[in-house]
Amino acid sequence: MEEWVGQIWHNMITRAARRDYPQAAVHLDEIRRPAAILFRALGGDGGLRIETANETGNGTRRSLLSRIAGSNRHVELAWRDRETLRLPARIAWFPERELNRELYLWLAALATHGAPGGDWLQASAGATAALLKRWPGMRARYRRLVDAHLRQRPDPRRLKGDEAEQERQVRAALLDPEQVDAPLRVAGVRPAPVPLWLHPDPPGLAAPFRPAGEDNDSEDDEDAHSKPVDSDKRRRGERVDAPDGRSGLLAFRLESLFTRAEYVNVDRTTEENQDQDAASALEDMDVVSVSRDRKRVASRLRFDLDLPPEDNDDIYLGEGVPLPEWDFRQQRLLTDHCRLQAMLARDAVPAQLPAHLQLQARRLRRLFEAFRPHRQWLNAQAEGSEPDLGALIDQAADRLRGIRSSEARLYRRFENSERDLSCLLLADLSLSTDAHVNDRQRVIDVIRDSLLLFSEALQATGDRFAMYGFSSRRRNHVRFHTLKTFDARYDALARGRIQAIRPGYYTRMGAAIRHASDLIEREPSRRKLLLLLTDGKPNDLDKYEGRYGVEDTRHAIQEALERGIRPFCVTIDEKAGDYLPYLFGSASWIQVRNADELPARLPLLYARLTGD
Repeated sequence: MEEWVGQIWHNMITRAARRDYPQAAVHLDEIRRPAAILFRALGGDGGLRIETANETGNGTRRSLLSRIAGSNRHVELAWRDRETLRLPARIAWFPERELNRELYLWLAALATHGAPGGDWLQASAGATAALLKRWPGMRARYRRLVDAHLRQRPDPRRLKGDEAEQERQVRAALLDPEQVDAPLRVAGVRPAPVPLWLHPDPPGLAAPFRPAGEDNDSEDDEDAHSKPVDSDKRRRGERVDAPDGRSGLLAFRLESLFTRAEYVNVDRTTEENQDQDAASALEDMDVVSVSRDRKRVASRLRFDLDLPPEDNDDIYLGEGVPLPEWDFRQQRLLTDHCRLQAMLARDAVPAQLPAHLQLQARRLRRLFEAFRPHRQWLNAQAEGSEPDLGALIDQAADRLRGIRSSEARLYRRFENSERDLSCLLLADLSLSTDAHVNDRQRVIDVIRDSLLLFSEALQATGDRFAMYGFSSRRRNHVRFHTLKTFDARYDALARGRIQAIRPGYYTRMGAAIRHASDLIEREPSRRKLLLLLTDGKPNDLDKYEGRYGVEDTRHAIQEALERGIRPFCVTIDEKAGDYLPYLFGSASWIQVRNADELPARLPLLYARLTGD
């Protein structure tokens, strides 16, 4: 009975203290694409990716009901940095769903004028005024949002002293942002949140965590057995020192037990078993404390992440190729910043096409034989091997009607119809390809089947093609596996190299694209297609993450376009829409949603891309 009454009280007081409208909530996933389009259309930085914002402390004076209910302590506001535009995971400020949707779009538009600097009130009002001046069509939307929000803000007449003046300043800035000329008055507490403006003090980004004296190459790799938490909430983190191993918690009293939301520097041996309640505990934490004890858990080690000795590794071809890399922060190309190592599979042996692909391969060969060059008659030519009777009859009829042509095309000749096309397929062989697509196949198995069927189809067309795979581990070790060169035959040895591919390390995509562009540029063909097959975005251990990797890859793609090469990306990444349009353009990439369909769809995609 006591628990039942307590639950009723809790629900009642929580509902009474609510300031949002869950029934009218709009989630970021619903509006992410329109917000991204609007942000970039209004001149926003195309390299920024849209992510969910962190919850931060409210900092304002809470009502008595809120303090009793323990609610309204945090708020999600929009903000941006050099790499991301952070929008709330859910907006439910207004009782009308359409207003919540318009707030998302307004925040995306406001973010095109950068993050607030200096005084928050003046910076926010200035950005609003500049946006409305440049895009007057936004005024109606802004006015609707301001009118709805002012009804929710505290009444200045019920506040005292500096807090009242502070609220009047905020209201005046919302109503007439062009007239703000004074900084925000300092009061004991912050003013109530303004969801129409960017965050006044956004959380800073933590630097990459490496304990002092630790070598960069010893950095732990991603746990293959970890599972993502099903939550759209982002959490703040902090770095803490690990226990020193010489002291610990010796005793405790039951009445002084700590909650699981508090970090306690307790020396405890690492457990082999995963905590089944970890996801639940994570939901309860406001700040996630992270430390490193340099101890490894056997169940989380991945042997593939340690570079094998050269005696057991694939065969190295040459001393490596130095390649540049684009640093978007410095806005310059770093000469010879990367080293690409061409390789051949050591354990590849000649092989036949796997039995489960033979029927599909026969169908593709029959289909693609239509693309094979064949000899045909070209009629109505100025020169040729014999007269064109049809052209002669047409000319005689024209003369009888008084029509005389300046140039007579009365011959025909027999010629070969050439496609004049070269294609280089570049396959991502990073560690993520070790993930399972279904109960039977991994991503690497799907890629292997795709390469085999692709080769069977192109062999039938007679087009010149080459295939390579790549992965990386830092800038000085970009692995570039040769599967088939342009001049080599597609035979049992090539099939053996394809079947020998295995997951590698990371995805330094820019270096691989630059070297592939060098290879295909040497081809004499008039049309050159660079086909990239991947399952994720650019990444590596040494700062090649986030926007740095994206910008370098984009620069490599632009270089390829300038050299007359057409890049096209085929991906199975579910989040490809967040970054591939920026990399390849809206019409030069495609997402295959079901990865197990990739082997069948890749050759057909090639037919559409190269069909005359």
